[in-house]
Amino acid sequence: MDHPSVYLFSYFVNNGEDGLRLAWSRDGYCWDILRGGASFLAPRVGESQLMRDPFLMRGPDGVFHLVWTTSWRGRTIGHAWSSDLLTWSGQHAIPVMDQEPRVLNCWAPEVIYDPPRKEFLIIWSSTVAGRFHETDGRGDEGLDHRIYGARTRDWRTFSPARLFYDGGFDVIDATIVRDGALFRLVVKDETSRPLRKHLRYAVSRCLEGPYTDVAGPLTRNWVEGPSVLCLRDHWMIYFDEYTRGTYGAIRTCDFVDFEDASEELTMPPGMRHGSVLEVPMEVIEKLLSCAVR
Repeated sequence: MDHPSVYLFSYFVNNGEDGLRLAWSRDGYCWDILRGGASFLAPRVGESQLMRDPFLMRGPDGVFHLVWTTSWRGRTIGHAWSSDLLTWSGQHAIPVMDQEPRVLNCWAPEVIYDPPRKEFLIIWSSTVAGRFHETDGRGDEGLDHRIYGARTRDWRTFSPARLFYDGGFDVIDATIVRDGALFRLVVKDETSRPLRKHLRYAVSRCLEGPYTDVAGPLTRNWVEGPSVLCLRDHWMIYFDEYTRGTYGAIRTCDFVDFEDASEELTMPPGMRHGSVLEVPMEVIEKLLSCAVR
């Protein structure tokens, strides 16, 4: 796999009121804020017009797509695109769960491109009230999530949402990475009773699943928002330690043995649940040369 020299992290601060923040790194450990920590895109759509859990990916044509959580409760996710991360398209609130009258929320959307089908797969977590009786009452505030998914080629038309992953527990914050012939799905077990709130993962030989061999816990309790990056000789799984007000990470070479790498990180202050990707240095150079407006 070819490795650009630098990495880009999207994230939010506070409750996501002011939108997209970006940071960059040469090594995946020391992260510097861009534009002095100013927002690159303020939220304008959705039930609460928030931008939480911003997930940034680059499509095969080089265009960046950003999706995010627009509200604590609702049935939409946000979407915008950009060729340079400075000039953005209009924002859209995509009603991904509009066909589910009992849906309570749509959290932490992520996107992965599927080359054989030339489609984007969008995944997110939602609670559909009363759907999974075996885990009712084990989450917070009546929530009991599963991972749902939909596909699009053009970001204008979307397939109907379908259940993407049900591991038999309250699950949020799913992210997928390719690892050779495997797809690895890293998630947060959101169970409160008994207390879990830690990261787990499952594997599949097909992007659409089924994802099996659920492993974990990978971390201590009270972490969320995993984002996975392949460095030159190991994988990093970053996560938001949201009750401790910090960011952490574990690393692995084989997804069997994991080592805590949190003490080696330097992260932006106040950083909350985001995503990480590799980019060419010229992308960062353009951002570094941009004055705060």
